Amino acid sequence: MTRAAEDRQDSEEQTPRRMSLRRRVTLLAATCVAGTVALVSFGAYWTMRANLYETLDEQLIERAENAVQSPPVTNRVEQIPAAFLASTDIEIGVLSLAGRPGVAQMRNPVGHAPPWGESELRVASGLQDISLRTEPKTNSRVIALPSGPGEAIVLAQPLEPTQQILRRLALVLFGVGGAGVLVAAGAGTAVARGSLRPVENLTAATERVSATGDLRPIPVTGDDELARLTVSFNRMLAAVEDAQRRQRQLVADAGHELRTPLTSMRTNLELLLAADKPGARTLSPEDRADIARDVTGQLDEITQLIGDLSLLARGDAPPAEPERVEMVDVVERALERARRRAGSIEFDVSLQPWAVYGDSSELERAVLNLLDNAVKFSPENGTVEVRLRPLGDGTAVVEVADEGPGIADDDIPNVFERFYRSVSARGLPGSGLGLAIVKQAAQRHGGTVYAGRSARGGALMTIRLPGEPG
Repeated sequence: MTRAAEDRQDSEEQTPRRMSLRRRVTLLAATCVAGTVALVSFGAYWTMRANLYETLDEQLIERAENAVQSPPVTNRVEQIPAAFLASTDIEIGVLSLAGRPGVAQMRNPVGHAPPWGESELRVASGLQDISLRTEPKTNSRVIALPSGPGEAIVLAQPLEPTQQILRRLALVLFGVGGAGVLVAAGAGTAVARGSLRPVENLTAATERVSATGDLRPIPVTGDDELARLTVSFNRMLAAVEDAQRRQRQLVADAGHELRTPLTSMRTNLELLLAADKPGARTLSPEDRADIARDVTGQLDEITQLIGDLSLLARGDAPPAEPERVEMVDVVERALERARRRAGSIEFDVSLQPWAVYGDSSELERAVLNLLDNAVKFSPENGTVEVRLRPLGDGTAVVEVADEGPGIADDDIPNVFERFYRSVSARGLPGSGLGLAIVKQAAQRHGGTVYAGRSARGGALMTIRLPGEPG
């Protein structure tokens, strides 16, 4: 195991493992359902409890009123309300203050006497119209209503039957709620497993790419957000694969382009070294001068090729902070540099103000490459036309036209590709990267490039850039 792998493993061991997304979705679903079930169950229980106790009180009040209004019946030598004989599920009695002064008496000839206290005495004495309370000692609901002077009928009904109903209800709600939570957890697991399968595929794909460099696309199913995420990821994989392909092609083409001048330079250097050995045929000063010029030209060619490669390699980097660039100034600076190596070639220039936002040096290099390309293919004493004009649609064009042999129809689609050189240009100096640099600069500024034939039969190269009048 390498040191980097060991460090990564140690870091993973030290980092606490977080709960997986699937488990978090399942836990969230179960928690939400549990909370909802708890609230609904709590509300249902307390609503039912309030209704049961309210119904119990209403029935108890109704029975007490009926007991007060019922006619008395004779039981041996004592008269009692007829409701005593019908109230078998409650305790009922008459609380009387008619005996000795200050002494209360509870009469109940048919069963157990109900509990009584201060509240019931106040009703019997006429100080209170009704008393309704819960007696904790007997766990019963007690009501008292006045039934005559110094008397009150007292009824007590046990709360145990009602409480038993509530306990059963609580058990039912708890069981239903628990079952609901389990069902929600199962449903959450199923939904998470199905919904997160594209995410798992993406994770597996990223791990595969990281481990093997395999950039095969992931199969896409459905049309939801995760499917669109998979499509976007596949596009990213395709872009990475295309970048790798272009990178490999660039390296291969660069190696091929460098091989020729390096081989020629090595041959010339070996010839110089062989001429300096004892007994070897000496070279004339003219031959040495020719070899020196060849070596110098080859060094210049290699230097230009390396510079062009470096410029193209920076094309994938993010652009610099854009600034307002006057294209007239850019073209004039490029013309000043092109004239120094144009020889007898003349330039017919017509420039109209236009401004873009971008990198002035990159745009200047692109225009200079077009000018150098026109100069290279122009005949002696020829004229290169340079035009900068707006098109009226928010864009302007820089056009460079020469009087050379022009571009073959088969070559027009490929002239801006890296290292592409037409048959007629293979004997001329250059690396085949100049127009590729032009295309890259135009695209980085939101523009495009075109190649065609000029009105005089030569090549017409065009850069189209968005901007605004200067």
